[in-house]
Amino acid sequence: MLIYICKMDNKLTIEAIRENVARRTKTDRVMWFSMWFLGAVATFGLAFFPIFYLLIERRNKHFQRQKELEELLLSYMKDEGEDLKLEKNFLVKRNSLVWSLSIVLIFPIFVVAYFLSKDLVLHEERQRRLFESLLKEKSFEASSINIKRCILITGATLGLGMVYWLYKIFNSYNRHFKEQWMIEDKAVKLLEKGENRNE
Repeated sequence: MLIYICKMDNKLTIEAIRENVARRTKTDRVMWFSMWFLGAVATFGLAFFPIFYLLIERRNKHFQRQKELEELLLSYMKDEGEDLKLEKNFLVKRNSLVWSLSIVLIFPIFVVAYFLSKDLVLHEERQRRLFESLLKEKSFEASSINIKRCILITGATLGLGMVYWLYKIFNSYNRHFKEQWMIEDKAVKLLEKGENRNE
């Protein structure tokens, strides 16, 4: 009876994982730097407000979806006898409107860029541990944002290096989303294979 209940719970968990993965087209928005940069130039910098708003908003939505996926995967793994302990998730939701409006004061631009970069590095490290435990293979490449280099370039160019830093943020998040989608698809196939074996 207990084994049957566990199998039913696993089926529900796998279904919830599929639903979470299906939502990624809404939460993991790929954004093109060139389009936004040209828009910022054409509007004499006004487009920077929606740029930062959307960068923070897509970070929030992706991290929230990942948090839900992580809870489902950890629950599934626990039911299968593997109790993976991850450190507490300190990546909190950031207020998109407040942070994007704050860039009018100039200095917060650097703070937002730093947090967008640092949060992605921490997020990827956490995901790497989770997916490598599930898939039993190396999953994620090292982050493509070198925060120290971005800070040095931005400082050495008296702030002009922020264009390079934004380029790295845009592309690193895009690369992260695409890489995660492939790993999620692999994880879902693995779970479905296990589900079919148990039937």
